[in-house]
Amino acid sequence: MAVRSSPPLPGSLFYLKRQRSCPQCTWGMEEKTAAQSGASGGSWELPGPRRISAVQYFNTAVDQNHILPGALRLIQELRPHWKPEHVKTKRFTDGITNKLVACFVEDDMRDAVLVRVYGERTELLVDRENEVRNFQLLRAHGCAPKLYCTFQNGLCYEFLPGMALGPEHILEPRLYRLSQSIPSVEVLEQEMAWLKEHLSQLDSPIVFCHNDLLCKNIIYNEKKGHVRFIDYEYAGYNYQAFDIGNHFNEFAGVNEVDYSLYPSRETQLRWLNHYLQAHKQLCKEGWGGTAVTPREVEKLYVQVNKFALASHFFWAFWALIQNQFSTIDFDFLRYAVIRFNQYFKVKPQVSALEMPK
Repeated sequence: MAVRSSPPLPGSLFYLKRQRSCPQCTWGMEEKTAAQSGASGGSWELPGPRRISAVQYFNTAVDQNHILPGALRLIQELRPHWKPEHVKTKRFTDGITNKLVACFVEDDMRDAVLVRVYGERTELLVDRENEVRNFQLLRAHGCAPKLYCTFQNGLCYEFLPGMALGPEHILEPRLYRLSQSIPSVEVLEQEMAWLKEHLSQLDSPIVFCHNDLLCKNIIYNEKKGHVRFIDYEYAGYNYQAFDIGNHFNEFAGVNEVDYSLYPSRETQLRWLNHYLQAHKQLCKEGWGGTAVTPREVEKLYVQVNKFALASHFFWAFWALIQNQFSTIDFDFLRYAVIRFNQYFKVKPQVSALEMPK
């Protein structure tokens, strides 16, 4: 569809009115007003680690009965490099509050910009400023598409490819389970880099590990008074502290995970003391009867609990892959969420552990 050239729309930055702090939220709900921030170039942001960028505002309205001309004028401002004669449009008719049109160049619509025009007098029901605030807040945390601009009676935002669900879809377990929280790829990459840097400094020895010592992989023979390990599909050389930390994580179970069962510090210290005694007996340097020192136990305790973080990360990724391909009747996605949640829950206190002097 060809689009005639038109003069540029009057542009300015969009600002929100000062609001009182929300007593039930962890973020502040006060933004700079236009008068306060205009002199410095103009922007608004929420306190916290992620900066929320300003939203461009165009002082124009789009005719609800003739959306395309106004929508295409906005596209000229947002995508000036698009040749007007190459711009395609698609109307969406499912909405009952607003009118929506997509403008795009690529046939697969991966570059589409959505132009949403508010329904007549819907501001009587919807706080539009609050809508933009929520849009930006959710986008800052990776939960919403990009918001490109607002105008007098609408806004423009990023198109998310996919299928809009119908009533026949929302009861499918494989779909409704996806509303569970999986960290973004960016967050996972950051955590992976942090683990690599942090754990590599712990000097945990490389040993032959089972790498999957959940309870069912340990067989106890009461008559002979010994235990044996089974299922060696994940066995191989790994960090000593990973194998132990992974074993401690498995105290919580698999089908019904309960991390209140994770061993206490006192239980771990006793366990680790016995482990080190056995380890020294098997090693040449232990043949002389060298006793295990409290410092050795404490060092291993710190190493083990830090590597337990890597165990959560590993099995969460494992569960995501299994969720895509496994035919076993198990809620792998739920398990991935549980492991990721536990990782982020214990990371602060585990990170604070220090190696003994």
